[in-house]
Amino acid sequence: MTLPRVQPIAPTRRKEPFDHPDWLFDFKYDGFRALSYLEHRSCRLISRNGNDPSRFAGLSEQLAVGLDVNNAILDGEVIATDDSGRPQFYDLLRRTRGVAYVAFDILWLDGTDQRTLPLSERRARLRSILPTDSASVTEALSIIGRGCQLRI
Repeated sequence: MTLPRVQPIAPTRRKEPFDHPDWLFDFKYDGFRALSYLEHRSCRLISRNGNDPSRFAGLSEQLAVGLDVNNAILDGEVIATDDSGRPQFYDLLRRTRGVAYVAFDILWLDGTDQRTLPLSERRARLRSILPTDSASVTEALSIIGRGCQLRI
């Protein structure tokens, strides 16, 4: 099976923070948005503009080995973090630190399009395939309902 080409789901942006019990608020990671196409124990990262960021080939290999799925498409971000775990965009640009993948969503899983499911179900499925202790891939940190807490 060849995975379909999909567009990442665009986040909704607002000028001012707000609280709402039906909303999931993700942290900002300051990385490169990328879809991960996992198939046949290989992984291909594709940017939101359709480019293949080949400089992250090592990360692609780690994702292919670390995720036990037949096929999947994940939506996330390639990031670099400092010693305290904070994202550092300029370190990502300069390649001065190792990179990791932060997954926001799962769009496809084992032959089934997941995009029609509620985000809460997709996030639960995403959690089910992610390794628990991995330096290369994690689930994005989120807050349900309390967007004002993310105010910088």
